[in-house]
Amino acid sequence: MTIFFTYVLLGLSLAAPIGPVNAAQLDRGIKNGFFHSWLVGLGATAADGFYMLLVFLGFVHLMDVPFIQVFLWLFGFFVLVYTGIESLLGAREITMIQEDYRKVQTYTKSFFSGFMMSLFNPLTILFWLGIFGSVLAKTVSDYGIEQIMIYTGAIFLGIVVWDLTMAFLSSSLKRVLTDRFLYFVSILSGTSLIGFGIYFAVQAFNVLFL
Repeated sequence: MTIFFTYVLLGLSLAAPIGPVNAAQLDRGIKNGFFHSWLVGLGATAADGFYMLLVFLGFVHLMDVPFIQVFLWLFGFFVLVYTGIESLLGAREITMIQEDYRKVQTYTKSFFSGFMMSLFNPLTILFWLGIFGSVLAKTVSDYGIEQIMIYTGAIFLGIVVWDLTMAFLSSSLKRVLTDRFLYFVSILSGTSLIGFGIYFAVQAFNVLFL
């Protein structure tokens, strides 16, 4: 049981650091409420599941190919900058909880926003194909396939718990804070997404030219 909770903690540790997905969850929760924020996190979790499957299938060595690295960094740059600009442009809408704005932000769009953001985040990929690959190898040698499934589920449980927490906190902010403060939070979220995007572009440059 102690090992199970260790893996839950691993899932929390993966989801908790402030990054693109958390910034997007905060932004969507403030503007559109709990379910939109949670769906961003759920989309990111689905991407995590995809990479976990790749680990099981043995695709770890693809990350050593420079072309793959550059493609992932650049696509991550595009997704993050696009989402960040969208957040900045929508910041003013926080002061007007109008139905027209809510209709634009569909549940599907929120889900795929989180999915694409995590799917093309090289840092997420490095975790699943690198760190989790090592953890998986050790777990296989020490326990067996049944235990792997249990501990993999524990990692996802930790991620889901964090996503629900972020969705609840971000949607609650709308009710307790002033419009001006929420406006600046949204600006900060959008700026941070663009900042992460620029960081990804720099990494792609380094792979290409350094």
